[in-house]
Amino acid sequence: RAWMAEHPGAGDWLRTLAPAARFILQGGAAARAAAGEAFGVPLPESACRANSVEGRAALWLGPDEQLLLGPAADTQILAAGLEAALSGIAHSLVDVSHRQIALQVSGPHASAILSTGCPLDLDLVEFPVGMCTRTLLGKADIVLWRTGAREFHLEVWRSFTGYVSALLLEAAQDFVTPAQ
Repeated sequence: RAWMAEHPGAGDWLRTLAPAARFILQGGAAARAAAGEAFGVPLPESACRANSVEGRAALWLGPDEQLLLGPAADTQILAAGLEAALSGIAHSLVDVSHRQIALQVSGPHASAILSTGCPLDLDLVEFPVGMCTRTLLGKADIVLWRTGAREFHLEVWRSFTGYVSALLLEAAQDFVTPAQ
């Protein structure tokens, strides 16, 4: 959050989201079904889609890979529940909670701001609400999830936060006025 204090021009369109529990789950259909039941969110079966229920989300990152997000306070409880449910099922479950942070880009220019550094077509028709994917923002790997018509959730590796925020602030100069 220190970078927000250093970049007061971010205003309301760019926010750091609360810390979260983050797990990368890799496994086949049996692992996805067991994990979804234990996590309380059905894991998406469609490519590049996310499901969310009451503060928890499951994002499809690949045919056998999911990013699970939940409240930071529940990290150990979630880990224990997932490990118990996945016992005896081939899988990999890695806690990546401290590896990355979440940013939210929102407002009428969110798509345009992100498009300055992202090669994807972020038009609402092409990248609808609920869609998610790994992609690049400038030279940084991110997970991009559209959570609303004018709202995006970005998962950014902690070490790239300064770079990503500076890129977004530079891009936003054409679209938003500095915060007062």
